[in-house]
Amino acid sequence: MNLTVETQILLALAVPLIGMVLIGLTGRWPNLRETVTLITATVNAVNVWTILPVVLAGGRPLVSVIEILPGLPMKFEVEPLGMLFAAVAASLWIVNSIYSIGYMRGNKEVRQTRFYACFALAIAGAMGVAFAGNLLTLFIFYEVLTLSTYPLVTHKENDEARRGGRTYLGILIATSIGLQLPAIIWTWSLTGTMDFQPGGILLGHVQGLTAGLLLALYMYGIGKAALMPIHRWLPAAMVAPTPVSALLHAVAVVKAGVFTVIKVIVYIFGLELISTEPSTNWLIYAAAITLTLASLIAMQQDNLKRRLAYSTVSQLSYVILGAALGVAMGVVGAGMHIAMHAAGKITLFFCAGAIYVAAHKTEISDMKGLGRVMPVTMICFMIGALSVIGVPPLGGSWSKTLIMLGAADAGFQLMIGVLILSSLLNVAYLMPIPLRGFLYRPPGSPEGAPVKIHEAPLPCLIAIVITSLLCVALFFGADHIHDMLLPITETGGAAR
Repeated sequence: MNLTVETQILLALAVPLIGMVLIGLTGRWPNLRETVTLITATVNAVNVWTILPVVLAGGRPLVSVIEILPGLPMKFEVEPLGMLFAAVAASLWIVNSIYSIGYMRGNKEVRQTRFYACFALAIAGAMGVAFAGNLLTLFIFYEVLTLSTYPLVTHKENDEARRGGRTYLGILIATSIGLQLPAIIWTWSLTGTMDFQPGGILLGHVQGLTAGLLLALYMYGIGKAALMPIHRWLPAAMVAPTPVSALLHAVAVVKAGVFTVIKVIVYIFGLELISTEPSTNWLIYAAAITLTLASLIAMQQDNLKRRLAYSTVSQLSYVILGAALGVAMGVVGAGMHIAMHAAGKITLFFCAGAIYVAAHKTEISDMKGLGRVMPVTMICFMIGALSVIGVPPLGGSWSKTLIMLGAADAGFQLMIGVLILSSLLNVAYLMPIPLRGFLYRPPGSPEGAPVKIHEAPLPCLIAIVITSLLCVALFFGADHIHDMLLPITETGGAAR
C-alpha cells in the first residue's frame, strides 16, 4: 500500500498512540507488552525515516487537521530541523525500549505497563512538536509532552519522587502558560499569523526593547530549554528511573525545548532580525553564563545522575547560543548539536543506569575500580563522554566546532573562549569517572587476584553499545546533517 507523505505525517502521531493503547491491553503479559513496545517503536521509526527523502528533495509536506480557532488550524509541516528532531526521537525510542526491558526487569521496577504506555504518549507529543506547522500546534504538543512525562518522573511514587515531580510540572507549566503563551498571543496580534515562515514573521513588526522583551518571553517560556534560572526542574527530575532520565535528556523533553528555541529564532524572529537588533544580544550572554555555571555546578556533584543533569543544562545552552548568534554557521551547529548531544548523553545515562542495576552504585566516589568489573559499560561511558566534550572522531566535535565558527562569523570572539573553557570543564567533570573506574582496583580485591566481570543485563548492554557506536557514526555522517539543515538559514526557504 502506497501512503501519501501527508498520511505518514499523521501516522507519526497515530502509531505511538495506537501503541500506547495496545501496551495497556497487553500489560498482564510482560513479554507480549514489551514486544508490542518494540514493534511500535520500530514501525514509527521506519515511517518517520521514509519522510526524509521528500525533505531532502526540497519538499515541505503540509497537512491541516482541524481549525481550532478561526484562521488558526492545527497543522503539521515537515521542514529539515523538525525532520532531524523527529528522526532522532523515533530512532532512540527503539534503543531506549531495548534498554528499558533490561533495566526495568533487572531492577524489578513496579508499574511497568504504565511506564511503557506513558513513554509512547511522550513520543507522540515529541512527534507533534517536531512536525508542528504553527505556534499553536507546537504549544499544544509541547504541553502534551510535559503532562505525559509527569507520571514517568514520579514513577517511584515516594516522597522524593513526588517532590521532584511537583518541581518538574510546576516550573514547566508555569513558564509555558505564564510566558510562552503570552509571547505567542503577542506575536499573533503583531503579525496576524502563527505560521513558521522562512526568514521569520516579526521583521518590520518589532524593534528595539520590544524585540528583546518578546524574545525573553519566548526563551524563558520555553522552560524545557533549561536556560538559567529556569533549570531547576531538570536536576529535580533525576528521581525518575534511568530510562526516563534518558527520555528527558536525549530523546524528547529537553530536545523539544532547544528545538523550539531554534524554531522561534529561525522561523518567527528570523536571522536578519536576530543578527541586526542589539536588544536580542542578551540571549548570547545568558546562554554563555548558563553553560559555564552549569559546568561548574556539575563538577561539585557526587551523584552521577545529578552530575549528568547539570551537564545537560550546560549542553543545551550550546544550542541556544549557536541559534542566538543569528548566523548560518551557528544555527546549523545548534541544530546538529541536538543529534550529537542526544547520542552522547543517552549513552552516559544508559551507563549510569547499568551501573545502578549491576553494582547498585549511584555516587561517583563509590565507583573506584568499577571499570574492571564492568569494562563494556565504562568503555562506552568514555566514548559518550568524549563525544559530549567534543573530541574527534566523535559527533560532538562537529557541532561544537560549527558553533565556534558561528561565534567568529557573528563577531563574538569572546564566545569562542567561553566555549573552549566549557569544553575543558566537560573534561574535568566527565573523564574522572571512567579513569577512576579503570585505574583503581575494586574495593576489597587483593592485588593480583582475578576480577569477576559483572555487567548489567544483556538488553542494557546492547543498547549502550548501539548508542556509543552512534556517537562514532555521527562524526562520519555529519556532512549529511549539515547539508540537510543549511536550507533553514535561507530567508527564501525551499519550495513547498
